[in-house]
Amino acid sequence: MLSDVEETVRYTYRLRPGATAVAALTSEWHRCRWLWNEAVHQQRSGRQPTGAKLSVLLTEARASSAWLREGSVVAQQQTLRDYAQALAASHKVKGRGRPVPKSRKKALPSLNYTRRGFSLKNERLCLPRGVTVPVVWSRELPADPSSVRVYQDSLGHWYASFVVRRPTGQGPDADGQIGIDWGVKAVANTTDPAFDLPHPEYGKRAARALAAAQRRMARRAPEPGQKASSGYRKAKATAAKIHKKVARQRQDTARKWAKHVVDRHHVIAVEDFKPKFLAKTSMARKAADAAIGATKRELIDRGKRAGRKVVPVPPAYTTMTCANCHARAKQRLVLSERVFRCESCDHVADRDRNAARVILASAGLNRAGADGVRHVLGSFGVDAVLPEPGIPRL
Repeated sequence: MLSDVEETVRYTYRLRPGATAVAALTSEWHRCRWLWNEAVHQQRSGRQPTGAKLSVLLTEARASSAWLREGSVVAQQQTLRDYAQALAASHKVKGRGRPVPKSRKKALPSLNYTRRGFSLKNERLCLPRGVTVPVVWSRELPADPSSVRVYQDSLGHWYASFVVRRPTGQGPDADGQIGIDWGVKAVANTTDPAFDLPHPEYGKRAARALAAAQRRMARRAPEPGQKASSGYRKAKATAAKIHKKVARQRQDTARKWAKHVVDRHHVIAVEDFKPKFLAKTSMARKAADAAIGATKRELIDRGKRAGRKVVPVPPAYTTMTCANCHARAKQRLVLSERVFRCESCDHVADRDRNAARVILASAGLNRAGADGVRHVLGSFGVDAVLPEPGIPRL
């Protein structure tokens, strides 16, 4: 069922560029990278090129350089606009660093084009300067795209990410409620065991093959100043493929699980857990393999798009509180203690299951939802008015 409200989303497709197209895209990327680095240099030297000054920078640079004039002005304008946005975000977000120069060897190509800078003809993506690239159309676009990002990943594959607007799709009718507690032994423990997400351990399964590829890279690493051998490049590509496969497995599992939960529940109480601190503990490797942050983000985004009531609940004292009588334990439970025992009502339950039930009970206590709206006290049936989400990847 589609609503009258529209949302902005990204549809990503694989590209199959030939040698000529790859050379043209790479050259265009080097021009845009040069402009980005020039803007960073001027900002560091005190000239602070922002707003109209960036347009002047582009005009003067293209007038003095025939090499820049060979490229697309649309892609170059978008590069400087991205720089301006990154600089503005660094001032607004505390702790976020300012834009840094993009290295020729380390930075991956990424080009942005607005509607006047590209077109779609005969199932091909047509870019400025006569560059046409075949697109692998795995699905149809719901509307005409307003912009496109052409980029290359660590494996050397090229992709096109189109930005389109489409009607918001409402999920199937559901009246269930669920509380979700994040963990390391299991990625997600819920009030209903049927919706638990066990730890898939994709990184652990690929650890041996990844270690072998990294050892080959170490043996074949070139000396400083020397060109990398074909053996080193093959070993590097093998390691990159393993990393990419694990990332895709995690993403696929998170999406399927999030859809399974969202389709069957109207109220979703999520522990507002920030797994960053786990990086300094002995559980760092297993926590990173669980991808808790990405799974939580996928669940919240999908729930908002489906019109569900998603309520983040602070994790404080959820493990110490009894889900039966709501009494709080006097001492914090150690991680090795997996069973919760209430001294007030003698309630005994699995530690994580008890926490999930506490999270669900806390969702109605005037919490702010994922949409930033304060919900009515003690009410699970109030539908929040959801604003337009960001630009999720589909």
